[in-house]
Amino acid sequence: MAFRKKKILEQVTQKLAEVGPPGEQFNTAFLAITGPSPWVDSLPYVRLVMVFLRKYYFVVLTNTSVVLIEASKWTGRPTNLVSAEHFQTAEFSGLEINSLWSKVFYRLPGTAVVERLNVHRQWRTELDELVRVTHQAPEVQQPSAHP
Repeated sequence: MAFRKKKILEQVTQKLAEVGPPGEQFNTAFLAITGPSPWVDSLPYVRLVMVFLRKYYFVVLTNTSVVLIEASKWTGRPTNLVSAEHFQTAEFSGLEINSLWSKVFYRLPGTAVVERLNVHRQWRTELDELVRVTHQAPEVQQPSAHP
């Protein structure tokens, strides 16, 4: 299991070359976790349930497309291609930038399924690239002042 961002991106690049659309050139990628906010994992017994309900994806931005590659729940390695579509048809919505976990909604191509993708701040630079490429206007949450 790779822990460093450089090694993780190397593995994603290799998998993209195997399963991605021909002729695509890797630009950047980030890891996203589906389901409700990861903050709920701190509740008793919820973490165990969420391990089996959550899906892990690498959202890969190439020169012309958005490619979704599934990641293994146990090793974090990219496993298989979920979808690939051109930037023009990719439907992202509800982008919200928060201090630790940001979220964006993505409609899987050819279906009515909309997945909530939670992105850790470790991948914020790559998420910003998605914002730039898809021309999304993010909602930035200000930390609330506690008395």
